[in-house]
Amino acid sequence: MGIKNYLIEGSSGTGKTSVASELERRGYHVVHGDRVLAYVGDPETGHALAGPPEGADRIAWGYAHWIWPAEKVRAIAADTTHPVTFFCGGSRNFHKFLHLFDKVFVLDIDVETLNRRLDGRPDEPGFEPAERALVLRYHDTREYLPVGINIDTAAGITDVVDDILAQLT
Repeated sequence: MGIKNYLIEGSSGTGKTSVASELERRGYHVVHGDRVLAYVGDPETGHALAGPPEGADRIAWGYAHWIWPAEKVRAIAADTTHPVTFFCGGSRNFHKFLHLFDKVFVLDIDVETLNRRLDGRPDEPGFEPAERALVLRYHDTREYLPVGINIDTAAGITDVVDDILAQLT
């Protein structure tokens, strides 16, 4: 097992990428899960999938099958060359590797700020109306999120990362 591994999760628009970038800026080892690990696959088997079955809601299906390769997460978490590794992003199969993390941080935000953030990113998830409705539903229900330490990301990114770092073991 690596020295210390932390998962930073949250629904679309809560600031996972911004937190990851700030942690990197501060010199921490960061794995951008949504950029380097994620693929569309079966959350139980890990097998890659080509696309939704005919008649399925493409957006909801895509969210439900956004996963990380469990074996690769295990390998990165076992790397002891970094004193701390932050895994930042969302995965629907987190239950396959959640035990690898010393702590889990779940980013959260009020709905008004979430909508404002989603409005400002036209090329990202949650901008189109159908996807926005799904993002807001998941935000409300916390569906697809692990249990963890709740971090309010309405403050500036510096304060958010300071809050996370203050809670490390």
